[in-house]
Amino acid sequence: MAPIYDVIVLGVGGMGSAACWHLARRGQRVLGLERFDIPHAMGSSHGVNRIIRLAYFEDPSYVPLLRRAYENWRDLETRFGEPLLHVTGSVDAGPEGSRVVEGARAACRAHDLPHEVLSARDLNARFPGYGLPPGHTALLQQEGGFVASERAIVAHVAMAQHAGAEIRARERALAWEPTPDGVRVRTERGTYEAGRLILSAGAWMQDLVPALAGRAVPERQVLGWFQPREPDAFRPRAFPVFNALFDEGHFYGFPVWGQPGFKLGLYHHLRETGPAETIDREVHPRDEAALRGALARYFPKADGPTMALRSCLFTNTPDEHFVLDALPGLPQVIAASPCSGHGYKFCSVIGEILADLATEGRTRFDIALHGLGRFAGA
Repeated sequence: MAPIYDVIVLGVGGMGSAACWHLARRGQRVLGLERFDIPHAMGSSHGVNRIIRLAYFEDPSYVPLLRRAYENWRDLETRFGEPLLHVTGSVDAGPEGSRVVEGARAACRAHDLPHEVLSARDLNARFPGYGLPPGHTALLQQEGGFVASERAIVAHVAMAQHAGAEIRARERALAWEPTPDGVRVRTERGTYEAGRLILSAGAWMQDLVPALAGRAVPERQVLGWFQPREPDAFRPRAFPVFNALFDEGHFYGFPVWGQPGFKLGLYHHLRETGPAETIDREVHPRDEAALRGALARYFPKADGPTMALRSCLFTNTPDEHFVLDALPGLPQVIAASPCSGHGYKFCSVIGEILADLATEGRTRFDIALHGLGRFAGA
């Protein structure tokens, strides 16, 4: 007979690992299935760290989720015994009146977040690693920072295993189907049954969820690490994480931490999309060039030798909001994410939400923005 579990979690990356932990700590019999290593470099969560910020320009409704995410990250690092959330402050910058600046300001006002609004000159003087151009404005929120993304996956998996979860890596799922009592998942190594199924497979979601076909689009992303010419200006205490609109695009970056180099990325990079199985994983000179223009112009003190270039994946919905919902007509099957390049910071709370949906069919958190029903025909 096939093994029987309460919940199978398909995809043990950022979201899936958190779901495994929150389910296991509630006494659920959990099976986590991951086709690659844990953690791995084939998806969206590798590359040392990910930004976390409260001044959320995307929509103020994310802020309560973020407050809970902070609590859960702190709880996880205490239980795991290793720092995971590092506070540096966060900067949202762009031309005055831009969506990034005004959206961050609206979130701060709606949720009484302490913040400062600085001119480019004032920001550059306070944090010499920055070189924002005249006419730009920066919103500084002191509680922003970054999460050690790969180590946090390790922490979630370790804690889930300690609580009794069974986690299997290098086991690719081939198909899933509903059963009278729940779901059945067939993999390369066996067949498993459970009462509930959480699909958290990142860039492979549209292959698993028909309702997301064409609505969960993998996109190639490249991150770069560059040796600063003035290293002291890019240490965590001297350089807040940022996302900023420049003439060249929407960039984001981190202080030097975890490996050599100031880390820089460009949202939607070169806008290259395709199936997760075939998307280009190699890094090319054009990828470095897309980052170095902004590096030289806005962060000249970091414009030294290249330390590393790595590709990863975004998985974008049309409106760039998440997906957190049961599938139409299948309340026992829950789709988790994709997160359109801004979701890792929420992993700790999304794991809790997924555990709520799998065990209770509802959650106390406001996830109205993230339902499948917003897609026509879903």
